[in-house]
Amino acid sequence: MGKKIKDIQSLPDFRQIAIDKVGVKDIRYPIVVLDKKNKFQHTIGSINMYVDLPHHFKGTHMSRFVEILNEHRGEITVQNFPEILAKMKKRFNAETAHMGVEFPYFIEKAAPVSKAKGLMEYRCRFAGSLRNKTPKHRDKKDFILEVIVPVATLCPCSKEISRRGAHNQRGMVKVAIRFHGFVWIEDIIKIVETSASSPVYSLLKRPDEKYVTEHAYDNPRFVEDVVREIASRLEKIKPITWFSIEAENWESIHNHSAYAYLERKASSR
Repeated sequence: MGKKIKDIQSLPDFRQIAIDKVGVKDIRYPIVVLDKKNKFQHTIGSINMYVDLPHHFKGTHMSRFVEILNEHRGEITVQNFPEILAKMKKRFNAETAHMGVEFPYFIEKAAPVSKAKGLMEYRCRFAGSLRNKTPKHRDKKDFILEVIVPVATLCPCSKEISRRGAHNQRGMVKVAIRFHGFVWIEDIIKIVETSASSPVYSLLKRPDEKYVTEHAYDNPRFVEDVVREIASRLEKIKPITWFSIEAENWESIHNHSAYAYLERKASSR
């Protein structure tokens, strides 16, 4: 038999300093997420996985994180997120486990007039944690879904004071939610896009461009309007218990961005 390989990570550490998070970051990994129209969508995730490290251990076994991913064959959903976190806690004998998965999500989108179809990319993120249970309670779970949606806005003030036209700009809206049960990514995207002056498209013909610019002109929005419109619509989705909304417009006639942010616990819960 060969000589046993020494396990350095498992050796004791005598500095008496625990580490809050230790693990792997930016693992590029093929994953499968739920798709409202097509049931499943294959994409590539950038994954961070961490556990706490007690003061008496020198290190952790990084390969185990990848082993856990392999066991789930890249299928990471809202439903199995707690299961993966629980497996991390057990495998590492840890008190806390954290995982974040950022990925591009694609939706086929038809232009408003020509109906020409193109794929729109949206950046999404799952972030979850699982902490040790207290004597009277179960493990404390936390899960956040975050969606980043590009939008177009037209300035209400510019429209009011200008005799010809109004300045408009592209913007980005980031929505994060906590919820019970299940919420579709597509539903959050639709709320954001209908709360702006106009959605953004990947493919537009000339009749579509005419429609989009006129539609934006008829629906002027400040960043303040955008976050308030989204908030009022999220409040009506029963599973949502908490949300944050962040909107930034890259101004077309200023050398700065316009910005608004709000965070709320859903008032009806």
